[in-house]
Amino acid sequence: MKLQRVTIRNVVFVLATVSVLSFGCKSSGDKSADASTAPKIDSNKTTVVNVNWHLFSIPSPIQTAFLIQKSGATYDKTILNPAAKSANYSSNFQKAINLGVYGADLGYVTMYDQPQDAIAYLHSVKTLADALGVSSAFDKQTLDRFQKNIGNKDSLLMLVSVAYRESDAYLKNNQRNNVSGLILAGGWIESLNFATDVLKTKNTTEIQNRIADQKTSLQSLIAMLTPYTADDADSKKLVDNLNDLSKLFDAVQIDYQFVSPTVDVPNKTTTVNSKSDVKITPEQIQAITQKIQSIRTQIVG
Repeated sequence: MKLQRVTIRNVVFVLATVSVLSFGCKSSGDKSADASTAPKIDSNKTTVVNVNWHLFSIPSPIQTAFLIQKSGATYDKTILNPAAKSANYSSNFQKAINLGVYGADLGYVTMYDQPQDAIAYLHSVKTLADALGVSSAFDKQTLDRFQKNIGNKDSLLMLVSVAYRESDAYLKNNQRNNVSGLILAGGWIESLNFATDVLKTKNTTEIQNRIADQKTSLQSLIAMLTPYTADDADSKKLVDNLNDLSKLFDAVQIDYQFVSPTVDVPNKTTTVNSKSDVKITPEQIQAITQKIQSIRTQIVG
């Protein structure tokens, strides 16, 4: 797999992988983040990814996890990718996309105040980050601070977002934005899997709408990953599967009401405030559920 080739030049990785946690952070070298600086989570807003000067709206996995928690769904460890499996991933494709999966899992367990599971998933993230060459972002200092802040959810979320910010700096400086795309895809797939699974017990309109809204986000992912399919069979297979999933979304009706985005210049982020009216049937949700579960099974092994 040619992970060093660059064809996507402006993927804003802090809005890709750091948006796994959807929190702002201090400068990339500051690991003394204060949880009091963490903004409130808005499950209805999305962040924007810049791909080749085109803006795409991608909701973060932590926003989905927050929406699931708000629905009253109880913590369910069985929907996560087991932390121990991180040692099984050998190819760079597997490592990158499952780093995204574990980022979503880490956000989920932290959102539900499961500190011991959070430590296990942080170690899984570190294992894959080490293998991808971004180990400095998840060093012993970060792990020690994480363990010292057990019981403080805001601090834990902030610490992990700082670590992902440092990963961002490394990957951008070394022109490995294609790795960023795979990490984003892994987090997106895992969070959609969360949403479809929770409907079995908490079938709320908000979660149904969140699933339907992924129609546009999916098109963004496909556009982001397609440039790498010519050189990598795994990426091609993933994009082929995502295209199949996109066909299932075609029948989902979404009517948008544009609202001007909020631009945070100091943090270089843009928040999409537009609203949408969606129509999705139980049959469509079932088909989407089966397909996303199939895709996830293939990537996590």
